[in-house]
Amino acid sequence: MPRLTSTDDTPQRNTGDRLQGKVALITGGDSGIGRAVAFAFAKEGADLAIVYLSEDKDAEDTRQFAEEIGRRCITIRGDIGDETFCIHCIKETLTTYGQLDVLINNAAEQHPQESIAHITAAQLERTFRTNLFSMFYLTKAALPHLRQGASIINTTSVTAYKGSPQLLDYAATKGAIVSFTRSLALSLVEYGIRVNAVSPGPIWTPLITSTFPPDKVASFGSDVPLKRAGQPAEVAPSYVFLASADADYMTGQVLHPNGGTIING
Repeated sequence: MPRLTSTDDTPQRNTGDRLQGKVALITGGDSGIGRAVAFAFAKEGADLAIVYLSEDKDAEDTRQFAEEIGRRCITIRGDIGDETFCIHCIKETLTTYGQLDVLINNAAEQHPQESIAHITAAQLERTFRTNLFSMFYLTKAALPHLRQGASIINTTSVTAYKGSPQLLDYAATKGAIVSFTRSLALSLVEYGIRVNAVSPGPIWTPLITSTFPPDKVASFGSDVPLKRAGQPAEVAPSYVFLASADADYMTGQVLHPNGGTIING
């Protein structure tokens, strides 16, 4: 997927060593929010495993950035909607690094439709497999290898709270991710593993131009209090915080970098 010229995924803030010695697996780490998170994690000292579907050039660019600043990064190509591939991702990460400290379930897809009547069974299953089933698959495969102090961070969306008339199946998966996050947090708290989520509002990513018509792209993000869409680099610090010791007293929570929309959730 080509990068947007209006997308800024390079961290602008001062960085340090909050994730030094950690290994993070990031799905959808080749572009958009996932790439920005990968950049931010590398800047904070983490080594990376980037999982992506098909954009080899974008994944390679992410890998090169991490290596240029002295971090290790592997790329793993495939479909996270397939459980066998998810198991492979965890095995590949452990074979390379010998550990896994942060699992970021970020990758998603959306297919706008004007009516529920136009959502086919194939689309419904595909959206749920990529956006939700993959989180179950990857978490199950990773869990035996996560140590006390590990962190799982899931990407949900403002649509989970506001709804979206053109993204019924996508919004449904994002709502399920909120419940999954809260339930998994309760399930793993006794093991010292924290589970949280990030719920971005309108953010400039390649997903926007690839799924919406030009008129919607032109006004994208203008309806939030800050009157603009956010940049991936403005979302990435939420993931760094949740993965770091700064968030040791947080589990089962959702952060909302969304331009000022009041969510109460």
